[in-house]
Amino acid sequence: MIRAGIVGGTGYTGVELLRLLALHGGVEVVAITSRAEAGRRVDDLFPNLRGYYELVFAEPEVSLLANCDVVFFATPHNVAMQLVPELLAAGTRVVDLSADYRIRDASVWSQWYGEPHSSPQLLEQAVYGLPEVNRDSIREAQLVACPGCYPTAIQLGWIPLLARGLVAPAELIASAASGASGAGRQAKIDNLLSEVGGSFKAYGVSGHRHLPEIEQGLQDVAGGPVAVTFVPHLLPIVRGIHATLFGRLLEDDTDLQALFEDYYRDEPFVEVLPPGMFPQTRTVKGANRCQLSVMVPQQRDTVVVMSVIDNLVKGASGQAVQNMNIMFGLPETQGLELIGLLP
Repeated sequence: MIRAGIVGGTGYTGVELLRLLALHGGVEVVAITSRAEAGRRVDDLFPNLRGYYELVFAEPEVSLLANCDVVFFATPHNVAMQLVPELLAAGTRVVDLSADYRIRDASVWSQWYGEPHSSPQLLEQAVYGLPEVNRDSIREAQLVACPGCYPTAIQLGWIPLLARGLVAPAELIASAASGASGAGRQAKIDNLLSEVGGSFKAYGVSGHRHLPEIEQGLQDVAGGPVAVTFVPHLLPIVRGIHATLFGRLLEDDTDLQALFEDYYRDEPFVEVLPPGMFPQTRTVKGANRCQLSVMVPQQRDTVVVMSVIDNLVKGASGQAVQNMNIMFGLPETQGLELIGLLP
């Protein structure tokens, strides 16, 4: 049985990890931390977990976490990088759901996050945890940087086209929208129901922190420079991401439907929908699944890919569990064979 710890257990990704791991069968959560809630029972804060956990929130001490086989960081940026070096030195493997180790260049990270990186020596060691690209490296990794939600949806949509050199890499456009849970559990006026409900808006148009992560991942696939125009939006829903991707085709004789189906044929958590069927956020709600569709409207030179995920599952905690399964030699789908919730 894998002994797991969770740092930052009071946010949406933390409680989602608890939900998924409760019925996993191969993992026991032995430690969960929160400075604000230390001493409080987990099922007191999250009554949906009553009967599944007897845990009490503890302070995030390395001495506690080093007794775990794997530690998940479900924290804001600048938390994991303070503790990860000591945990790795103690032999504990880490899956970081924050942005601390996603970007390999420390100067780029600092540019987007506004502070120096405190453990830049680990950036090259960290494996980017997109299983559909880096599965072999994840198996041996001591530190996995779990991708962000927007980057997961966007990269999975672009990868088959860039891998084949079928789209102009400097002309990629991603218009993507997320549910309000993507902003976290903090009290913010912009996230109030009366602010979000019945509205739809763009944000981060001049530059979003996920952009360098998206471009880095796509450049690895394309084998050269990639430029993405990325505009995120806020949806009046709790969960879900819908990304609509546009690119200029460099050739027009490829069966794109067949290309996508072949590329993802063996991927357990990516589904390419039949021609003429388009993905919806509600069909992946609560599931560790990405649904994709591809078409060329009016048979012109612009390809459109639509990609949907649950931002808290395949976009965060579910993908983290998927990475853990790979790291410890478990069936990749264990604990994640979930069906989307309808309605």
